[in-house]
Amino acid sequence: MTAPSTAEPAAAPVAARAGGAAWADLGAGLCVAGLLLPEAVAYAGLAHLPAGHALTAALVGLAIYAAFGSSRVGIVAPTSSTATLAAAAVVSVPGLAGTSDPAAYAQAVQALVLMAGGLLLALAWARQGQLSSFVSRPALRGFAFALAITIVVKQLPDAVGLALPPGTAGDPGHVLAAVLAHAPQWHPASLAVALGAGLLLALLKRWPQWPASLAVMVLAIAAARALDLPALGVQTVGLIPQPEWRAALPQLPLAQWLRLGELACGLVVLVFAESWGSVRTLALARGETVDANRELWVLGACNVAAALLPGMAVGAGFSASSANAAAGARSRWAGVAALAALAAALAFALPALQWLPRPVLAVAVISALWHALSPGPLLAVWRMDRDRALIIAAVAAVLGLGVLDGMLAAIALSLVAALRRFSQPVVHELGELDDSRNYVVIDAHAGAAAAPGLLVLRPEEPLFFASAERVAAEVAARVAARPDTRGVVLSLEESSDLDSTAVECLLELQQRLRGSGQALVLARVKEPVRELLGRLDPQGLGAPERLFWSVADAAQALRPPLSPSPPPAPSSGR
Repeated sequence: MTAPSTAEPAAAPVAARAGGAAWADLGAGLCVAGLLLPEAVAYAGLAHLPAGHALTAALVGLAIYAAFGSSRVGIVAPTSSTATLAAAAVVSVPGLAGTSDPAAYAQAVQALVLMAGGLLLALAWARQGQLSSFVSRPALRGFAFALAITIVVKQLPDAVGLALPPGTAGDPGHVLAAVLAHAPQWHPASLAVALGAGLLLALLKRWPQWPASLAVMVLAIAAARALDLPALGVQTVGLIPQPEWRAALPQLPLAQWLRLGELACGLVVLVFAESWGSVRTLALARGETVDANRELWVLGACNVAAALLPGMAVGAGFSASSANAAAGARSRWAGVAALAALAAALAFALPALQWLPRPVLAVAVISALWHALSPGPLLAVWRMDRDRALIIAAVAAVLGLGVLDGMLAAIALSLVAALRRFSQPVVHELGELDDSRNYVVIDAHAGAAAAPGLLVLRPEEPLFFASAERVAAEVAARVAARPDTRGVVLSLEESSDLDSTAVECLLELQQRLRGSGQALVLARVKEPVRELLGRLDPQGLGAPERLFWSVADAAQALRPPLSPSPPPAPSSGR
């Protein structure tokens, strides 16, 4: 009698799980494709480019990220922020502002994206994955919130079927005022189409596993043809030519290349900060790990390839990536499914897109940005009672100065906030906690006491060129206020390394204290600092007897030796 085999029952659950994951990825990919198709057309409009550029960029981003990305649910495609920033950057270049030559404008965008991709690759090669930290989260959130307001407000004329008077287009305040002032001229049929599409989108979003945007778009195209909406005055997207699949470098004057190279830095920061924020947030929620340097490589490759074909800037936008996760994506195969669905739509359904009503396209953009209009992230920071001025300034910069200058202002504000913090360091005095050899901040612990004749200090920020002189001056002032001080312990636990300014300030502080008959020793000294000081001042501050691993050992080294016990009195012999 043959024993029953256990291979098939054991393999069955594995096969079922694999099949379930494949169907989940397929469904998520269709949802993503249904979202990306109208978004690509809309974001091409934001960038003032033909829709084919956005569709090309979407295909390139999906393909490269599916092959090499580190996030299972990340989707790289054109985003509203990169499209708007690229357009604002190009029109600021001399010779291109108000240009009537679409070919010259498209080549300038191509050059901008190409250099941004090259910079991302260079940063990846240098392993600078911490680049996103140069823009603080409050500044980035304020920028994203104001950018969403700007884009949404500029969709309102299309949504209500209103042609704004010449010269009205500009900051969102003027656009909104013009739309409200011309309310009697709103086109009823266009408004009805926009409201219907918005209600249907809101209803279908209750089921994230279904491609809501694709369903609304298909129904809108069908309604436009069946009811002949153009005859009723409803504007449509119009004929969209097939993307041009040709690799070519842009032909621009050197001066424009140089100017676009400067502006590419802002685009790099935006692409990586937005993309890293999206994939990292989703990875944390799913218990996954993503690699910042790998993301830099992939984003750089995506933008270089998208620029050469030609396309437009791409990034891992939160709307597409979160939609992919909400639709149940299990792996990057969802991106492959989205790629196949989008390619099929370009091959067979592109002519039908000419019937897509512009009010529906405007509603699709507003829907994609709806999450960014939530004040929740800003209020969360506000309730912390931190960085309030930074948030307000970032929002005001975008709304008042425009997208490009607002982005640059957000970066500058982040750097100024960091420099302000580092250049105003806090120096705490430490004391031993109840004979425990634990040195803590005296003001925060009742049981901590200063050692007689010693001053134990700890800067709360790293020592570098912006903080070292202030720390040295603060130490000298504390010593001058305590005439009985015979030695100073400076804890460098916050400094993993020192620049030349910090080293010079420490050596000058040592010389100043030595002239007053006071000793300076360093505690909690890291290996790079220990090696540097030992090489530069081996007989002074870098001597082994002046560098300690703990504060307790450093303080003990400065205490006077205990007086020897007197010898016993000689015995009288009686």
